[in-house]
Amino acid sequence: MLYDYAYLIGSLLLLVVWFGLFLAKPKLRKKMLWVSGLTTTLGLTEPIFIPKYWAPLTLFDWGRKYHLDIESFIFSFAVSGVAAVIYEFLTGKREKRLAHRVQHQVHHQLHTLAVLSPIAVFTFFFLLTPLNPIYSAVIGLTFGALATAWCRPDLGEAIKKGALLFAGLYFAVFWITFVLLFPGYVPMYWKLSNLTGILILGVPIEELLFAGSLGAMWGGLYEHLTWHKLVRMK
Repeated sequence: MLYDYAYLIGSLLLLVVWFGLFLAKPKLRKKMLWVSGLTTTLGLTEPIFIPKYWAPLTLFDWGRKYHLDIESFIFSFAVSGVAAVIYEFLTGKREKRLAHRVQHQVHHQLHTLAVLSPIAVFTFFFLLTPLNPIYSAVIGLTFGALATAWCRPDLGEAIKKGALLFAGLYFAVFWITFVLLFPGYVPMYWKLSNLTGILILGVPIEELLFAGSLGAMWGGLYEHLTWHKLVRMK
């Protein structure tokens, strides 16, 4: 019976991390709320992944019935806010507005295209290739992170380290939830036959690729959208 709530518990653990960061660093709260509020709607993409990628047990059995679930909105809210600030939280850096003249430099002329590129790339691979949707998402997010790094070289460190830091945190939460607390959950509800089947300590490698690409893209998303840079506080 408890297995019915595994996805909810995992999402709530990520939400606990979100609240921990939110309470610990008041200066990050605006950014976390802004990013999480903007990207909670990614929960609406769950029908893309159910059942091709996985088919989790969900509250009220909505995942099976409608391919939509409450857990995915909690998950999207939590991971986006955490991924957006984890690098800043651990390094102590803060946002600073880019000078107006810098915003008009040549490489910023493709600002909008760089921001929208993950959507375009994901759509291309999702609609025109036989790849599992998770791989299309990873490719789209990775392309978006690279486009951001090209457009905003000053965010390169935040993108790279944000990817590693969030992937590490995500791995820990995933392992605790779906390997330690609910052993056997992964082979039961992930469509491993549609994937590589590679597990790292019981965690599908696809989950880590997703976490790394999300951490890279979201590591510089707020700064890229709002024309800020990250500087070390004296």
